Amino acid sequence: MTYLRYSAILTVLMKSEKISELTTSRLSVYLRCLNALHAAGIKTISSQALAEQFNLNSAQIRKDLGYFGEFGVRGVGYYVADLRDHITKILGLDSPHRVGIVGAGRLGTALANYNGFARSNFTVAAVFDNDRQKIGGRIGDAKIAVHDVDQLAKVIREESIDVMVIAVPAKAAQRVLNQVMSAGIKAVLNFAPVSLTSRRGVKVKTVDLTTSLESLSYFLSQPSSVAVTQPRSHSRSEESFPQRRKGAKAENL
Repeated sequence: MTYLRYSAILTVLMKSEKISELTTSRLSVYLRCLNALHAAGIKTISSQALAEQFNLNSAQIRKDLGYFGEFGVRGVGYYVADLRDHITKILGLDSPHRVGIVGAGRLGTALANYNGFARSNFTVAAVFDNDRQKIGGRIGDAKIAVHDVDQLAKVIREESIDVMVIAVPAKAAQRVLNQVMSAGIKAVLNFAPVSLTSRRGVKVKTVDLTTSLESLSYFLSQPSSVAVTQPRSHSRSEESFPQRRKGAKAENL
């Protein structure tokens, strides 16, 4: 089997693999960087320059993008506007998403007031709670209505909501998730500090602030020579990529 044939087969196998959540998370980081470059008027950039400017890993960038196609031009690198558009489509951000938040407490209210969602094509359409004093109220400059959680399925249909956020106490989170799944929602962001059980075909992503803080606490409690540190992004020794075949041309992306 020739080297070129082997490489072609390997590429097909890689692209048929299920893309990991770590990869899609890195795509979000790349998109943020490309947005900054686009705003600055930068037209083209190589993976090496992109990595150096934003403290990333050039080999990882090429590997992640390779799962979705060939985007670079040899001798030029990446066209910023084109790659930005491609990643936007890959992440499904070329279509608007409507978000509902269950929990009108401090966290839910803060999330409803956050203006950064709009930059990624997310709009908070409704907030839900079971507190009679909060139901019927409005939150933030956008005057987002607070609905009775018992009306959740009805409002989801009326507002075309496709993403739900759970911002309730841990003891109520699973019950809320069950209600959300019954309403047909497939994507849920959970802020409750508890592990939730979802149905097949429903993606639940949990953000546990306490766990993150405890991890930082561990770091602070260790002697500087023992504390776990992040690997340097430019280190080649820590990458697990195959060696380039002797005599092959180096990729200039």
